[in-house]
Amino acid sequence: MNVLLIGGGGREHAIAEAIKRSRHDVKLYTAMSKRNPGIARLSEDVLLMKETEVERIKDYALEKGIELCFIGPEAPLAAGMTDQLEAGGVRVFGPTLDAARIEFDKAWTRNFMQEHKIKGNPHFKVFDRSQLREAHEFIDLLGDVVVKPAGLTGGKGVRVMGDHFRTLDDAKEYTDLVLEKDDVVIEERLVGEEFTLQAFSDGTHLSFAPAVQDHKRAYDGDRGPNTGGMGSYSDVGETLPFMNYYDLDAAREIMQETIDALKADGIIYKGLLYGQFMLTREGPKVIEFNARFGDPEAMNTLPLLNTDIIDIAEHVTTGKLNELDVSFKERASVCKYLVPEGYPEDPVTDTEIRITEPLGDALLFYSSVYEKDGKVYTTSSRAIALVGIAENIIEAEAIVEEAMHAIKGSLHARHDIGTEQLLQQRIDHMNQVRGR
Repeated sequence: MNVLLIGGGGREHAIAEAIKRSRHDVKLYTAMSKRNPGIARLSEDVLLMKETEVERIKDYALEKGIELCFIGPEAPLAAGMTDQLEAGGVRVFGPTLDAARIEFDKAWTRNFMQEHKIKGNPHFKVFDRSQLREAHEFIDLLGDVVVKPAGLTGGKGVRVMGDHFRTLDDAKEYTDLVLEKDDVVIEERLVGEEFTLQAFSDGTHLSFAPAVQDHKRAYDGDRGPNTGGMGSYSDVGETLPFMNYYDLDAAREIMQETIDALKADGIIYKGLLYGQFMLTREGPKVIEFNARFGDPEAMNTLPLLNTDIIDIAEHVTTGKLNELDVSFKERASVCKYLVPEGYPEDPVTDTEIRITEPLGDALLFYSSVYEKDGKVYTTSSRAIALVGIAENIIEAEAIVEEAMHAIKGSLHARHDIGTEQLLQQRIDHMNQVRGR
């Protein structure tokens, strides 16, 4: 089987590894904007191309006889890549443009959830540039707010009271800035602990991966600016240390309601649905939906996948996911990103990364790097992810920390992700939120 993977980051490296573990005889082809050395070594051929060049990538897929395509990042989905490939007879693991709107149009998604009475929707309103005064009045009404551009921001456009805004005037100033280029979503700030739930979807049925917690802040102790994600962890089983099964079931129900509502509107969602939740005193609330695997969350869950990912994709694209038993290993995982010094505000670029010794039991996934003359160099974004898998989170974290000694370069990482101290802080915070 000829399989095409679109994307060249850490998430896509994890997808590529899962594809190459398949029991099927798979030839992997890749389209990516920079040459990711980990993915390239697994590929028969690499097309170096901007990942939103829909027609060029479609031509490449047809030329190589591609039968199945996995789309990693959100940008190709928002460019209609799935629709064009399917029109050319290629089966695609990734939602169509109409379905992917759930990620790239936050205003539409909030209104959609409200219209269909889907649980977990916070108090919100959407404003365009003609409604500046009304937007300011709504900020005054809510007081404790989150301000979001309606479109794609790569995880870095959302601003939160207390983290980014000291006053309501700060929130209004940012709202004005957003409205110069986009509609704005203003919503209540949710208080609790964040978690991610990812699910394979055939448009009717969902198969869930274990819950994961990402860490957006750049530095230890949840300090510094927001990033695309500095690392993440999952626990043995399906929940996280601060969650219970009622929380998990409630989040799963929200995602099933969302798939059902899309289907009722004539939109068949096939691919991976990613729910970003805030676990509040009232239960899980939806921060956002994404239309693809998380980065870094894919690197926690895909190495734990027992079921062949090609079989999953076959059942997703044919609408028969309910006929396949999708399961994951009963192990914990910790993922930590090594990023360029100064990331995310002033990252050092084009510096060499060297691996000087074996990594022990850690897995390595290359992310936003490039290879030249046999050497690997940083870009301005996250460089390398290390993943530990073990009987518990603490042991998995130790595997990653030990492996970090082998990687040399102008890099830094968050060392507290997955540590006993930080896990206890999460548990204590959630107990406080629940009023215990």
